[in-house]
Amino acid sequence: MTDYGHELKFGTFITPSAQQADDVVALAQLTEAVGLDLATFQDHPYQSNFLDAWTLLSFVAAKTERISLAGNVLNLPLRQPAVLARAVASLDLLSHGRAELGLGAGAFWDGIKGMGGEELTPGQAVDALEEAIDVIRGIWDAGKSGGVRVDGKYHKAAGARRGPLPAHGLSIWLGALKPRMLKLIGRKADGWLPSMSYIKSPTMAESNAIIDAAAVEAGRDPREIRRLINVGGRLATPEDVEALVEQLVGLALEHGFSTFILPADAPGAIETFGKDVAPAVRARVETARKAAGTQTGPVRSARALAARRDGIDYDGVPAALGQRVVEPGDHDFSKHRSTYIYKGNPGLVLRPTTIEEVQEAIEYAARQDVPLAVRSGGHGISGRSTNDGGLVLDVGQLNSIRLMDEKTGLFRVEPGARWGEVATALAPHGLGMSSGDYGDVGVGGLATAGGIGYFSRKHGLTLDHVQAAEVVLADGSFVRADRENHADLFWALRGAGGNFGVVTALELEAYPVGNVVFAQLTYDLSDAQSVLPRWAETVIAAPRELTSFLTMVPGRSGSGPIAQASVVIMSDDPKVAEPMLQPFLQVGPLLGSQAYIIPYTALMESHFSGHDGAGGLVSRAGLVTSLTPALAEGMAELLAAGATNMMQLRAVGGAVNDVGADETAYAHRHQNFSLNAGAYGDAMAQRLDAIWPSVSKELDGLYLNFETGTEPHLLEKAFPGKTLARLRRLKAKYDPGGLFNSNFPIPPASEEEAA
Repeated sequence: MTDYGHELKFGTFITPSAQQADDVVALAQLTEAVGLDLATFQDHPYQSNFLDAWTLLSFVAAKTERISLAGNVLNLPLRQPAVLARAVASLDLLSHGRAELGLGAGAFWDGIKGMGGEELTPGQAVDALEEAIDVIRGIWDAGKSGGVRVDGKYHKAAGARRGPLPAHGLSIWLGALKPRMLKLIGRKADGWLPSMSYIKSPTMAESNAIIDAAAVEAGRDPREIRRLINVGGRLATPEDVEALVEQLVGLALEHGFSTFILPADAPGAIETFGKDVAPAVRARVETARKAAGTQTGPVRSARALAARRDGIDYDGVPAALGQRVVEPGDHDFSKHRSTYIYKGNPGLVLRPTTIEEVQEAIEYAARQDVPLAVRSGGHGISGRSTNDGGLVLDVGQLNSIRLMDEKTGLFRVEPGARWGEVATALAPHGLGMSSGDYGDVGVGGLATAGGIGYFSRKHGLTLDHVQAAEVVLADGSFVRADRENHADLFWALRGAGGNFGVVTALELEAYPVGNVVFAQLTYDLSDAQSVLPRWAETVIAAPRELTSFLTMVPGRSGSGPIAQASVVIMSDDPKVAEPMLQPFLQVGPLLGSQAYIIPYTALMESHFSGHDGAGGLVSRAGLVTSLTPALAEGMAELLAAGATNMMQLRAVGGAVNDVGADETAYAHRHQNFSLNAGAYGDAMAQRLDAIWPSVSKELDGLYLNFETGTEPHLLEKAFPGKTLARLRRLKAKYDPGGLFNSNFPIPPASEEEAA
């Protein structure tokens, strides 16, 4: 008995008659309505009385919601493989994972030649199909660097761009009957899709044996290959139904077929197949499998297993997390491996959706012999929310936002949300929260480290508005930290949160925010040593309702360096804003200026589509109390030397400095600006690090989120003096084993130090 243990699926094979186009679509909709899984259509482009299969598949996808769709099978000689790959991937994305690719080597060569195709011998057709599979797989492998290169005799790709990444792991099913094609299935395909009436020689058993042997020779598990079959049979009487049920049960248990496709253009046959045949076959096969102890469920390919990393117990992943973990060999690994900047290569990504799952994930992580990184929902510019070969605990699916008290502005937000989503949720209530300068920044990493945003001078840091935090600790326990409960932990979480646990929710107090004035002024920065201090002085002298960020870039194509000041004023009254903006017109040679009255949500729009790790960024950061002539000179040198592709000053001061230095673990309460400079590529990074010491000696402290370095002395800059000593004592209390050690690891205090 051969039973590969695949989940059983049932579908229809519908004739794409152009004369009954609406009926064809209705039959596909009926396929879905009666509980079947798959609708397929034959593809004979040279048949003038048939609808084009690809157009039909696309149209039916728009008219259905659940069923999968495939050609049965698509005619490769008339469909260029790279274009076909993008078409199938696009349909999969648009249908949310419902496309599959049934593919044939070609037949009816007179018709193919009439359409402009080239006639091939059977052997040539198999070779062409194998080349096409390589092209298609390459296009779908969107996470791999470089273009697709296949130098085939019949199909070529000379650096074709990869992507888009399909919504799910698309399957390639081959319609095949002869040994060479069957061997190709074993080597490279995901499924065998014959028509039962055509299987003669080799027989079913012989065909399966050929596929399995070729799979083993290619280093694959034969169970990776699904066996599908177009079946026949009348369904006019109960006896017909029973006969078909018996036949399909036999095909499943004796020959390993798991997808049964009924050629049916009659609504009655489709209804009977879905309501009577499919349930009966499922029940009988399930009973037989239980009795036989048949291994069932998804099969991880040999290639995926080979990509696993040492030090991780993959079989020990908690069951509640098992359906959502992502491994290096998985289809969507490229969507989860990286941050905004850093292209990580973790050994396993855990994706909990509840507090209980976070607890299980942490307990599991503590048993592994690899590093752990924690990721919320956004950028992670420092790169510390991924790693190479370790675990990533991604809380991006914990992303709810709920206003708890409109009067006080208290709201609860989970760490996987992004600040653009928070702004959108709060705006209808006339509320807002300062939170960086871009809507795709994640809540968790920002609100536990600082949060320097467009309202900082008026309302302080984001973490200054945190009222409570829900946290899973290193021992797996769940606690609420606020001013009355675990007050010491609550202090530490506001500035060094990544070192003490996984925050699963925060409560913050928002404040009234309506429309704002947003102005952008562009300066010629040729005389940076004069312009920069004047801008800084202008910001410090401005009312607190004004916050400004200054973004500087080096000269390009013969032009000098420029700076763009983004100015946000918490008012929509031009009479209030104009006198605040006027001094900025005198800061330096003005190349352009514009000002708008806009909703705060327009500044915080979120366009998140995932991160692919652009890579190569080195970022240096520090805090500025006074923009001294020496600091201005060093910044000017960075620009002149091309040692940074972008440098930014963000205003703090104001309300940020109303908070005592010992009230939160973020202790920097006298500085006026945050400075960061980024460099892409080794050459630029070397120039940055050569000049940075002359800049850093003028700095006063460090904001962690913009620094990619991890040297121990940076920890002392981030947490000065008594702050670090207190954090080390708390580390010994809450995470003595150092499980959370990827985000500027704080060493636990020794017993003597703690005493």
